[in-house]
Amino acid sequence: MTYRFLLFTFLVCLLSACSTTTGTRSVKAPNFSGYYAQKPIQCVPYARDVSGIPIRGNAHTWWYQASQDRRGSQPQIGAVLVLAKTSRLRYGHLAVVKDVLGPRRILVTHSNWGSDRKSRSFIYETMLVEDVSSRNDWSHLRFWNQYTNAFGSPYEAYGFIYPL
Repeated sequence: MTYRFLLFTFLVCLLSACSTTTGTRSVKAPNFSGYYAQKPIQCVPYARDVSGIPIRGNAHTWWYQASQDRRGSQPQIGAVLVLAKTSRLRYGHLAVVKDVLGPRRILVTHSNWGSDRKSRSFIYETMLVEDVSSRNDWSHLRFWNQYTNAFGSPYEAYGFIYPL
């Protein structure tokens, strides 16, 4: 074997080792990216770990536990987006803002989002979210749905909790 062939083989093995993680499968698309975890991770501990905001309890309770000076209606990187408790979201939901793309679009990271065990085991490193509220106050928003390749139905949101 030649030196070039051995070097090529080594590089291919090295790159393939860097691109996989045991027990996960990475997925990337323009409006979302993420990976499958071994088991579902609830949105509350995930948001707490990512944001560093030390609130506990069901997702919808975070809004009222946060001090008023830490709550607002405009997205900021690192802020926790709090979705309201509804018939579709019995405990509310949390996501952390990763990037502000414009006045009505952001990227978030979150977990435990979906309708079955498989989708709830997906950790979204990035997901596109758009504000569809009539007052541009982020009170109603839609998340990107990778299965339909379109935005989903609107969800009611309380707002954003800003990091300390």
